[in-house]
Amino acid sequence: MASRPDRLLRGSDTPLSASFLELFFDLAFVLALSQLAQHLLHDLTVAGALRTALLLTGIWWIWVTTAWFADWYDPESPAVRSLLIGATLGSLLAGVATPQALDGRAVLFAGAYVAVHVARGAVTTFALRGHPLQSRTLRIFCWFSVSAVPWLAGAFLPAWRVPLWVFALALDLVGPRLGWPTPMLGRARQRELHLAGEHYAERYQQIMIIALGELVLVAGLTYADTSLHLPATAAFLLVFATAVLIGLLYVTPAGLRLGTAIEHADPSRLGVITAYLHLVMIAGLVVTAVGAELSIAHPTQAGDTTAVVVIVGGPMLFLAGRILFSLAIHRRLSWSRVAALFVLASASVVLRLPLVAVSATAVSVLLVVVVLDRAGIMSYRRTRSSD
Repeated sequence: MASRPDRLLRGSDTPLSASFLELFFDLAFVLALSQLAQHLLHDLTVAGALRTALLLTGIWWIWVTTAWFADWYDPESPAVRSLLIGATLGSLLAGVATPQALDGRAVLFAGAYVAVHVARGAVTTFALRGHPLQSRTLRIFCWFSVSAVPWLAGAFLPAWRVPLWVFALALDLVGPRLGWPTPMLGRARQRELHLAGEHYAERYQQIMIIALGELVLVAGLTYADTSLHLPATAAFLLVFATAVLIGLLYVTPAGLRLGTAIEHADPSRLGVITAYLHLVMIAGLVVTAVGAELSIAHPTQAGDTTAVVVIVGGPMLFLAGRILFSLAIHRRLSWSRVAALFVLASASVVLRLPLVAVSATAVSVLLVVVVLDRAGIMSYRRTRSSD
């Protein structure tokens, strides 16, 4: 019979598919991503983009660490279930606070963020007492306890809020890359950080679907508020095409090979790097959702440089993350995607067309990349079969 601590850990016979509560947890990000898109829409400046990026990174790190947690522990354990429900509530509260997180709701945002991480660390450290893996959770608990100080201090010190939160996030993001080094405990060993590749890759696909769903939802709601005239209809269809093409670009082919790559890689490298790169891709989808609202609501508007940069910048951010993602998995660059990135960057500078035409340009570039990807995959398969 397994000991009490062992019953908390994911066993070899535990299904690798996401549990119901993991999917329930993902729903909290529908609100968070929607709030982030609105936060950026109402402050389309460089400073506004940086503030949105700060909040997105904090919310994203709740998701990432919860995905690791659910990968290491048995999702059927009552303690794990309770912590997943708590993480869902914390994510919802962070989403509620997002529009004013840097102003009147800073305490709610920081408090929700800290509570999710510290409560999870405290419960798992206590539950694993006497078990060899307690040192792993204790290291993580110590790091999040340290970063909690600048998080909470920033919530109560408006003048220092942004630098303190940037510092706190830097601690949280660099910790796993370094193996959470802690006095007297050292760094976590590679075997302690092992991730079930199939489960982890599936979780990434699910959160990408959530982000794409937010894009489609924004497009539908914005289109519903128009008179359904031809330019708005064209803009809506172009946003839908953008969502489809981004989805295809994600899963082909590195997105489908992530699980195998993680199984055979150092998790402190690939497991953490892919978390950073998915943040870039998710950020691209948030910006794309803002661009979707602008293009559908004002399809014939021309000469708005900010709107053009947003409409083109979303796919650019996604492509940049996707290029680096392929580099991390395959250790090679996709030159068609690199070329597409430069084309989109040039378009954001020179295009002064109506916004629906700018959106069409972005879709055309994405479509070319998808076609070239498919042609490359088919050529590779023919070569392999002839061998």
